Amino acid sequence: MPKKPPQPARRQRRGSAWYWRQTDCWYYTPSGTKTREPLLDETGRHIRGPDNNQAARLALARVRIKQGLSPAINAAAEPSAPIKPSLVASVCSEYVLHCNRAAAAGRMHPDHAKGVVRVLNEFCRYCGALPVAELKRGHVSEWVESVPSWRSPVTRRNVLTTIISAFRHAESELSVHNPLKGLTKPSHRPRLHSISPQDEQAIYDAVDPAFRDFLFAALHTGLRPFCELAKLTAEHVEETPRGMLWRIRSSKTKKVRKLPVRPEIAKLTRRLLKSASAGSGKPIFRNPQGNPWKKSTGVKYFLRLKRELEWTGDDPRSRYSCYSCRHTFAHRMLSGYWNDGLGCSIEVLAELMGDTPKTAFDHYGREWARHYQEPLWAALGSNS
Repeated sequence: MPKKPPQPARRQRRGSAWYWRQTDCWYYTPSGTKTREPLLDETGRHIRGPDNNQAARLALARVRIKQGLSPAINAAAEPSAPIKPSLVASVCSEYVLHCNRAAAAGRMHPDHAKGVVRVLNEFCRYCGALPVAELKRGHVSEWVESVPSWRSPVTRRNVLTTIISAFRHAESELSVHNPLKGLTKPSHRPRLHSISPQDEQAIYDAVDPAFRDFLFAALHTGLRPFCELAKLTAEHVEETPRGMLWRIRSSKTKKVRKLPVRPEIAKLTRRLLKSASAGSGKPIFRNPQGNPWKKSTGVKYFLRLKRELEWTGDDPRSRYSCYSCRHTFAHRMLSGYWNDGLGCSIEVLAELMGDTPKTAFDHYGREWARHYQEPLWAALGSNS
């Protein structure tokens, strides 16, 4: 059989540096266009030669910085060959590509990947053109303190975690020296807001039936509102002689667990299943338009709710959110709210909430499991 002619090499995707043999120059194609733009070195001359891949990519990094980095940093183009980044912007761009690939493969939540892009864009606007070798821990600390909206220690911790992760990734995958070793973050302080029964009833009275059902189920099951509860369908519900079970798969932990639900939740579920039966593809809990609840929609509804109830300037009510329902469930389980004051153990709470016992204790036990002191007193022989 005659041999097939060799296939021409596929040109890289838009947004990457590519070489054109006809002119012996390097170019890139801006996203959303079909034009080619030449890549220039620091003196303004065309980058030439098929072996100048690294110089072309550095030139493209400079272009991205001048453009604000936002359009190109979101591109999911694969690099033709791994190189060692020399600019802060290059390190950030490599980590964004890594997060985009992880989100596309289901290994990372898309919202987290978007948050990474947002933080790294801001960081690159501040010092993206700085060589990695010149970056100091003080630059990062000064940048975080310069943003007026980042006053919360939790917010600052999350931002610093993203920056540290980007440089750790470059260190492990690309052998880039990590100049941020030893950078400290604010201590972990969970934002725990337990909704009182009075506030719970006020919320139910002020919202529409669809949002009320969603919040009621979140508060009485402790599920993560949008990556667990909002994705529940009829196929995840099982009836047993002892009551109803839900099969929960979290997109955050990738674990599956079977949970019994309280009778009032089982009753609500059976009512909603009449319009979301098995095979329909509909989630059990839907917004007023009949669509699945999304985080952006839930946030918008809850912000409007707090304005209507005049809670925006009332602490801690101003910090209530959909996620507060999960915290409230943990508080009530530990205090025995539904069990005549007999609180559950940390191990049971961890299984119900899809956490490890250590995470459950660090988040909730230190704050709310005060009855765990009783065994300590008993061990010391104190009966008073």
